[in-house]
Amino acid sequence: MIVMQEQASEAQIEEVVLRLEELGFGVHRSTGALRTVLGAVGGERTFDVGLVEVMTGVSEVHRITEPYKLASRTFKSERTVIQVGDLRIGGDEVVVMAGPCSAETEEQVETTAAAVKRAGAKVLRGGAFKPRSSPYSFQGLGESGLRMLRKAADDHEMKLVSEVMDVSQIDVVGKYSDILQVGARNMQNYTLLRELGQARKPVLLKRGISATIEEWLLSAEYILAGGNPDVMLCERGIRTFESYTRNTLDISAIPVIHKLSHLPVVADPSHGTGRRDKVTPMARASVAAGADGLLIEVHCDPDHAKSDGAQSLYPKQFDRLMTELRVIAPAIGRGICLESTVGKAWAR
Repeated sequence: MIVMQEQASEAQIEEVVLRLEELGFGVHRSTGALRTVLGAVGGERTFDVGLVEVMTGVSEVHRITEPYKLASRTFKSERTVIQVGDLRIGGDEVVVMAGPCSAETEEQVETTAAAVKRAGAKVLRGGAFKPRSSPYSFQGLGESGLRMLRKAADDHEMKLVSEVMDVSQIDVVGKYSDILQVGARNMQNYTLLRELGQARKPVLLKRGISATIEEWLLSAEYILAGGNPDVMLCERGIRTFESYTRNTLDISAIPVIHKLSHLPVVADPSHGTGRRDKVTPMARASVAAGADGLLIEVHCDPDHAKSDGAQSLYPKQFDRLMTELRVIAPAIGRGICLESTVGKAWAR
């Protein structure tokens, strides 16, 4: 990591970048209010930092010991805030993303979108391409499902997050979605991650079911190294020996990630527990632990859902959860934006 002097000129910065590239590094630039920081990735392990320290305009040079360079706090000390239109993820507001596991019908998508919007969700979540353990389970509606989700999101002035499962789906999912989701099964699909590094849309990267925090951050590094700085991490539960819940939601990962990385952290208590009655308490705990957002499954008729009905909240349950979160978030200096027919107000 090369920290430039406050008065360093653009020509001096470019000279350092050129020299680093000559030495075999890939260079990523971060410009702050006072200084420019250059992250140099790659090169030889025996590289002599003195070669860069003596260059005009350079203030400091530090080796980053973590294997994830661009995702680390060493490279960027302040938190990353991801801008999605007028929505900020990673800032003061806890952003709630809610909706059905998958798009099934226009009526189901529209009814659910209207319900979560009324309660205060800012992002509609929903799948059109579904990775299922059984080849006989509902696999999603594909592009027609994406059209349903996009229309519902537009009708209710919401952003849309949907999963991309394969490189071949990036363009079609990106055509309709504001945020591209990488599921747990694809966390270490490095070909997909590299391609998403070329995308110009934010990526929500879910933690693999058996992944360590370091492995998770290294997966984020693939996207960051590809040139896409807008990555948010999603804790969605890991596989443990416990069988009472579908997965074990690792809430401790939220403060750990915030210490190690500048990237926003979202929690998914729906997949994290797999049980409707456990979603609300784990969502409350996630916000209390510092989550920047929540990913919640809500369905207008979960008892007849084609996928994940047992972990999907009824709209009334989601309403109550949002009311409770408006009490919890202010206690830790965060806010949740209220949407109502009379305008917007902050719960803070």
